[in-house]
Amino acid sequence: MANINDLEKALLGIQRAYFIAPWEKEQLNMAMSFAVAAKNSESLEAIVAISQWLSHPTHPSKATRETYLTDEIFSMLPNISCTTINVGWLADNYMPDAILMMIAQLGIFPFPLGDGKTAPISNEDIAKVIVACLENPKQHAGKSYRPTGPNLLSPQEIADTFSRVLNKKVTYQDISEKLFLKSLRMMGMSNHMQSQLKHYIHEYQISTFEKGAPNLVFEQLTGDKPENFEAIAKRYLLKSANTKSSFSNKFKALFGFAKLLLTVPANLERYQKEQGNTKINGAQYALASNYWQRRH
Repeated sequence: MANINDLEKALLGIQRAYFIAPWEKEQLNMAMSFAVAAKNSESLEAIVAISQWLSHPTHPSKATRETYLTDEIFSMLPNISCTTINVGWLADNYMPDAILMMIAQLGIFPFPLGDGKTAPISNEDIAKVIVACLENPKQHAGKSYRPTGPNLLSPQEIADTFSRVLNKKVTYQDISEKLFLKSLRMMGMSNHMQSQLKHYIHEYQISTFEKGAPNLVFEQLTGDKPENFEAIAKRYLLKSANTKSSFSNKFKALFGFAKLLLTVPANLERYQKEQGNTKINGAQYALASNYWQRRH
């Protein structure tokens, strides 16, 4: 993704492309490499790009600021239309295997979400939106869409959904940021991703993902109804071997919880300094930004 030569080869003869930035430190480099390869293409006519619901130029998250820059650069490409998909909080964010094991084996849904709400949408439904835009690029040229799931849910309502699917009581546990960061490190998430996700959790807590949700964007673009959260949860739970009821899985969940308590969280402040990711002046979360309010 960072090699312009590879990208130019990939775009040979291609008229329509889907772009999603990898969650890596080199996100902006990869996006700009794609933009240059797109500009040099003799065949490319349209791009459908995944953005962020939070995207604006002074967000505390470096990845979000770089997403904003990517959106702006893509909109400037000559003779190539761009359609932006502003995804919010995806349903599969609740579904890491380690979290599903806690839900199924211990009856707890541990996340630092406060009282925030969102209308989670499945990856599969986002894919359907992307396909709809790629099939009719002229109709969607220059437009920005924010597709959501059908229902606005609180964290406890999400836990209640897991209860119905599993036919057992599941309780939402509003854990501390420190415990959450411990869990991210235990799951092997990179320091870069942890340092960005920390900001998105705060946005969730202050209900940024609730704004403008739910809506009919998915239905208008695809002609279908979006998948509800219960159906999504059922699919993930059935797919995970760690959610099956057994002594070994219960022991694994208890051992994992004990290991979590002993895990030392990453020093993200030191990591940011080592990477040269200095804090920008006037950084604002989305709801506090007049620019974001106007654009969204």
